[in-house]
Amino acid sequence: MKPASTPRSAPPAPRPGGGGLGRIVSASLIGTTIEWYDFFLYGSAAALVFNKLFFPSSDPLVGTLLAFLTYAVGFAARPLGGIVFGHYGDKIGRKKLLVLSLVLMGGATFAMGLLPTHASIGVGAPILLTLLRLIQGFALGGEWGGAVLLVSEHGGDKRRGFWASWPQAGAPGGNLLATGVLALLAAVQSDEAFLAWGWRIPFLLSGLLVVIGLWIRISVSESPVFLEAQRKAAEAAEAGVREKPPVVEVFRTGWRQVLTAIGTRLGENVSYYILTAFLLVYVTVHLELPKSTALNAVLIGSAVHFVTIPMWGALSDRIGRRPVTLIGAVGMTGWAFVFFALLDSKSFPVIALAVTVGLLLHGAMYGPQAAFISEMFDTKVRYSGASMGSQLASIVGGALAPIIAVELLKDYGSPTPVSVYLAFTAGITVLTVWAARETRGRDLARDRAADEDEAQPAGAAPAARPEPLAAPAVSRRTGP
Repeated sequence: MKPASTPRSAPPAPRPGGGGLGRIVSASLIGTTIEWYDFFLYGSAAALVFNKLFFPSSDPLVGTLLAFLTYAVGFAARPLGGIVFGHYGDKIGRKKLLVLSLVLMGGATFAMGLLPTHASIGVGAPILLTLLRLIQGFALGGEWGGAVLLVSEHGGDKRRGFWASWPQAGAPGGNLLATGVLALLAAVQSDEAFLAWGWRIPFLLSGLLVVIGLWIRISVSESPVFLEAQRKAAEAAEAGVREKPPVVEVFRTGWRQVLTAIGTRLGENVSYYILTAFLLVYVTVHLELPKSTALNAVLIGSAVHFVTIPMWGALSDRIGRRPVTLIGAVGMTGWAFVFFALLDSKSFPVIALAVTVGLLLHGAMYGPQAAFISEMFDTKVRYSGASMGSQLASIVGGALAPIIAVELLKDYGSPTPVSVYLAFTAGITVLTVWAARETRGRDLARDRAADEDEAQPAGAAPAARPEPLAAPAVSRRTGP
């Protein structure tokens, strides 16, 4: 609800040369595509290459499991990246931190392409690989929050779901690029050549992509909503008001929103890595089909995924973030059992269909997510809150999903336990989103406390205000 009397200061316009909303969206999309390319390239390589070159074992599933453990290390570093990038992103701006995250991610990926293997230096190879994976995870922990906030805070309230979903499309875009490069190399090289040197090409290509991404990102302007919040913070500091660090403030006043963000992301996160990373293991090791079958199926599904994510975001602008997310989460609980039955057909068209439908349902959860989570937090703590909620979910979701799935398949020899696991996590997302507050149309320049005060019935007592020396509180309410 808009204020009826007291006008508020208009956010400053983007500085000249910063480009319009289209340029902001393009910069976020291209940057996130490059960073997800780097991150997903590791996941694909863990299933196809690293298990042989860095973690050799007599049992293919054991080697794959070890490779996925280093894959999970990247996720473990993401909350730390979310804390550090979130703190400074809320203090000095979204843009500066996005440039840094791109440099860190691209540098680590490029270095992976130069690593010696286990056959050359023994145990030092997997140790170096793990260290570089930690840097990847740290960088990606700060990337997601900054990219979606830069777009969310530039866009208007009515079409935020659509515009903010474009950085989300960077995930399938990056996976599409990584899988496409690997599929092309697999098609033109023998397995021996690919394992000997061909796998290094996609990692070294990251260096060129980072240069392109930096050129685009440096040219955009800072978020006007953030600049206005920074101006108010400076005025408060001059008046002697002391503010707590953003991360402390998030956990003090916004822990309910953080938990809501975790629950919203859990089913989405697990389903994505089952549908893409674990799929490569299931198809190549369990079904003993060529790796090109799995790679091409993910390639087709990712292309559809990339196109439809903004459509889901636009739909959330019309009917709300919650209904669209529930379409995907409820659908995934059922598709979890259909998915593996279709894979077991060993037919490429059927496998491609299974992946594509799964990613369509994932897109319904993922498309509105950027706007949904951004709208849960106030500007002063938005980078920290959004990053922490999303990255904590990545530990219990994406980090463990391939490991749990491989272990279940190894122990039971059947995909049914994996289906149960996937359906269970999607069910948690259903319950979380069902209980959450709808955020569509929220004015990001206003504090949640002010919105809730105006929403009070006539004659009702006003919501409690923070003490004079405390930072404005983030709403504690997440229920309907």
